[in-house]
Amino acid sequence: MFIPGMRRATVGLTALAVAAFGAVATSPEQADAGPKPVDVTLLALNDFHGNLEPPTGSSGTIAGQTAGGVEFLATHLAELRAAAKKQNTITVAAGDLIGASPLLSAAFHDEPTIEALSMAGLDYASVGNHEFDEGAAELLRIQNGGCHPVDGCADGTPYRGAGFQYLSANAFKTATGKPLMAPYAIHKVQGVKVGFIGMTLEGTPQIVSQQGVAGLSFADEADTANRYARELRRKGVQAIVVLLHEGGAQASTGGINDCVGMTGPIVDITNRMDPSIDVVVSGHTHQAYNCDINGKLVTSASSFGRLVTDIDLKIDRRSGDVISAAANNVVVTRDVAPDRRQTALINRYKTVLGPVADRQVGVTATAITKTQETLFGTTLGESPLGNLIADAQLAATDDEQNAVAAFMNPGGVRADLNAGPVTYEEAFTVQPFANNLVTLDLTGAQLYCVLEQQFVTGRTLYPSATVGYVVDPNGTTGTVADPCAGTRVVRGSLTLGGTTVDTAATYRVTVNNFLAGGGDGFSTFTGGTNLVTGQIDLDAFVAYLTAQSPVSAPTLDRIRTTAEVPAA
Repeated sequence: MFIPGMRRATVGLTALAVAAFGAVATSPEQADAGPKPVDVTLLALNDFHGNLEPPTGSSGTIAGQTAGGVEFLATHLAELRAAAKKQNTITVAAGDLIGASPLLSAAFHDEPTIEALSMAGLDYASVGNHEFDEGAAELLRIQNGGCHPVDGCADGTPYRGAGFQYLSANAFKTATGKPLMAPYAIHKVQGVKVGFIGMTLEGTPQIVSQQGVAGLSFADEADTANRYARELRRKGVQAIVVLLHEGGAQASTGGINDCVGMTGPIVDITNRMDPSIDVVVSGHTHQAYNCDINGKLVTSASSFGRLVTDIDLKIDRRSGDVISAAANNVVVTRDVAPDRRQTALINRYKTVLGPVADRQVGVTATAITKTQETLFGTTLGESPLGNLIADAQLAATDDEQNAVAAFMNPGGVRADLNAGPVTYEEAFTVQPFANNLVTLDLTGAQLYCVLEQQFVTGRTLYPSATVGYVVDPNGTTGTVADPCAGTRVVRGSLTLGGTTVDTAATYRVTVNNFLAGGGDGFSTFTGGTNLVTGQIDLDAFVAYLTAQSPVSAPTLDRIRTTAEVPAA
């Protein structure tokens, strides 16, 4: 147990803390007589998502600076190691290193990203929800190596596996109850042991396709951390770090090294962790923060390789306990020399990828962003790019499947589109999941229930242009068990193609297979009937861009509030 010092201000045990822990006070002379503590540096990142090349637009800036790109990330990591004692530096990550990746990585099943991060010196990483996108067997292949069972070795060279260890403490094989991968690792530094426990969020099955988590079960994060912390202590490990793919967010006024008004799952999870756990490296929310939560140092390095968290630990040589900890989120600026080996790796894969990435598939008349509008103080509103994708999905299924509406989940919209020509690679970056479109029958009553679930899950469904409805900010929110009990959507306001929806009638609706399987908590979709699986969502998007060019940003008028639509 320790009291963390924030932003490089190293804080040791205060007199009050010494008394509370029952320690015997020593004079400075006595303290100096003991062995010096071991200095250990942790370099941490999270949510890299295969961003080998510098991310663009808002995804490529942080703290007012352009940032990211594995060539620059590798250089910054090397410089930070050089500034510390290289042999005392451990590089770690908190999940989602792969998945939802740009084409350069995704076209090769994210093997390039694993190779790049291995080459950059990563030692340990927790799994995240996106590590499960292609299922447990594929994750094990990513760790251990071997060619893809369908696509083979796409770049013509053997895939040797990760040069770092994935940790997965709370993902279990349902049939055996055993962890899918190693739950923890012990790293020795100058005679002291540091334990790393790696986990994804317990809610992974709700945000990954059912095929991705088939045969797996996921346990509570704090309970799992405490279980393995006890096991580590039995093995003589007193310095314990949790790599957790779950997080929170601070108030918008907070900077990258602040912790202002911290909220989110990470707060409760950390509060329930055993006092023996010293540091929590977190992720998932793509936020930057540097916190003291219940005596633990809790950090996050935003996303896409734009930050590295530089964590300094002082560990007592005799007891193995962490004496103090301090963290600093460092911007991965692009004003350093790019790492030559990373440049060569990127160029090799770009050559193999060939002209596919650069093929123009459409033109946008204006920039079209994924930014959500704000409705009554929340971001439960529309998105220009989200609406456009819903329109594309309806266009792909209105004739053959008689669809009259389409809905898109916000987590599936990954990047903005700039004004001008749109390449296949840019379209892929917007929609990288290769979900199939599914058209199904829902009753009008079920449609209202789907819309009410938005307020239970805290996630908007982006509607096609055929959809219109009114939201009452003073309405009640349903529950997880009974979302249909909510009254946020004004009854009688839902229209499809300008016609009021009849709750007893049946309508053909298109979503992706993630939503059709109840993803993001939209369980009502699983009650749909007459399901027909169609083309890949990216193919529908590309076809729409080509047919409709030049494409403009859709007007955000599909969801309105009672303030905009006065009662008759």
